[in-house]
This record gives sequence, C-alpha cells and structure tokens, in this order.
Amino acid sequence: MSQTDPIADMLTRIRNAVQARKKDVEIPSSRIKVDIARILKEEGYVKAYKVVENDKQGVLSITLKLGEGNANVITGLRRVSKPGCRVYCTKDDVPKTLDGLGITLISTSRGILSGKKCEELGVGGEVLCHIW
Repeated sequence: MSQTDPIADMLTRIRNAVQARKKDVEIPSSRIKVDIARILKEEGYVKAYKVVENDKQGVLSITLKLGEGNANVITGLRRVSKPGCRVYCTKDDVPKTLDGLGITLISTSRGILSGKKCEELGVGGEVLCHIW
C-alpha cells in the first residue's frame, strides 16, 4: 500500500478513534506527526502521546482526552493543504478556525506551529490542518 499523505492518514485515524469512542490511537511514527501530537497536547486536545520504538519506524501512541460527560475534546479535524493542492499563508493572514475556538497547524521554517504562535512570531507557512 503506497501512502501519499501521511498527515491526512494521521488525522483520519484520530477522527475514526474519536467516532468509535476509543481511548487510544496508534499511528506509524514520523517527526512531523510527533510535532503535531506535541501541539495537540500543549493546546489541550489530547491527554498524552508517546513514541514506541520498534524494528521499523516506531509507533506514535496518542491518548485521547475526554471532557464533560465523557465527550471527546476533539470534535472535528480537517486537512487543508493536500499533496495535489498546497495552501500557504503569510504572517498577516493566518487563518482562524471557528473564529479562534479551534487551532490551525502551520508548517513554518521554525517547525510546526499553531496559528496563535505564528502570529506571535510573525511567520507564515503551509497551512496543514484545522482542529476543533
């Protein structure tokens, strides 16, 4: 199976785990996916993440966070920039997710950052996804 968009695969696995009310989701690990998981933890969307090394590329294990009444904190994820159609933003037009209620992940020259962090640092880049 050839995989052309590993970030979309990660978001789909998280979305499926949320819909199936799973506590954990396992994803083949890569540096960019670990960075995305780190930001999701910092922003309070997931409880924890860890990389389990194996003889191949390793597995990124994410523990999903539950809010009030056992509802999932993540209600939606959407990939913006795709391999066939890249979407970029400048430091002045960083997109907002649900008027600031969600987060936008942006791949910049300083690594993957949230939209708020991009505005603080004054950097733009490729808009990866929206999470709310």
